[in-house]
Amino acid sequence: MTTKELLKKVRKIELKAKGLSNQVFSGAYKTAFKGKGMSFSEVRAYQYGDDVRNIDWNVTARTNEPHVKVFEEERELTFMLLIDVSGSAYFGTTQQTKNEIAVEIAATLAFSAVINNDKVGAIFFSDKVEKFIPPKKGKPHIMRILQQLITIEPKFVESDLTPALKYLTGIIRKKCTAFVLSDFMMQDYDNALKLTASRHDTIGIHIYDPLEVELPNVGLLPVIDVETGQTNWIDTSDQVTRLRYHESYTKNKDYFRQTFLRGGADVLSLATNEPYLIPLIKFFKQR
Repeated sequence: MTTKELLKKVRKIELKAKGLSNQVFSGAYKTAFKGKGMSFSEVRAYQYGDDVRNIDWNVTARTNEPHVKVFEEERELTFMLLIDVSGSAYFGTTQQTKNEIAVEIAATLAFSAVINNDKVGAIFFSDKVEKFIPPKKGKPHIMRILQQLITIEPKFVESDLTPALKYLTGIIRKKCTAFVLSDFMMQDYDNALKLTASRHDTIGIHIYDPLEVELPNVGLLPVIDVETGQTNWIDTSDQVTRLRYHESYTKNKDYFRQTFLRGGADVLSLATNEPYLIPLIKFFKQR
């Protein structure tokens, strides 16, 4: 991809993501994500119904009028985007691959954070941590994340969530909001997820292709495992084969949902062949 092509693609994603940010997070963003606590804002005259525990006795004594301290929520947040860049992420049988959907959602979240003056960082992972981008503010930083995400060439193709979760808990000490965008075609990350969710507000966004759910009945079909490169011939006319294929998908999806929910994290599933705007709006309104 040339520099011109890259900039054109990033610009296209930026425009779409900004539009989605306005629709999805215009009102829901601030209520969906809580700040770190309450900070002092100002002192004002006491009004009927004010909590007497907030009376500023120094100002009250100086002015001979009761005054109270006003506090407001600290709005500055840190968002971490954990994005799966393993081989299976680049699979897609519709107009977009799973990775392309993940890029758009990540961009939407990132630009929403920019509008609210929040920090955004990223971890790209396969079965190892491929790249870490420390959280910072500002549009130039978001553009850098998008460029890196579009052009990254992973060194590994298999997927494992545990290393990415351990890296997050090790390097981000203060509480953040962590979005994990993946197809979750892996297991055995329950211990790492439990620790991550106990320290950070964690949200798993499951992105899947419809062909991963059900095999079509089209006879013999060559199937390439994008993570190993191995080609296998599958007889899709065999009902048992199709059933086992579906059960494999269901097993991973159920593990994802149960592990995240049991750990106190939120979950959302999105298909590549369906608009993701409405599910996103519904999800963040429910938060």
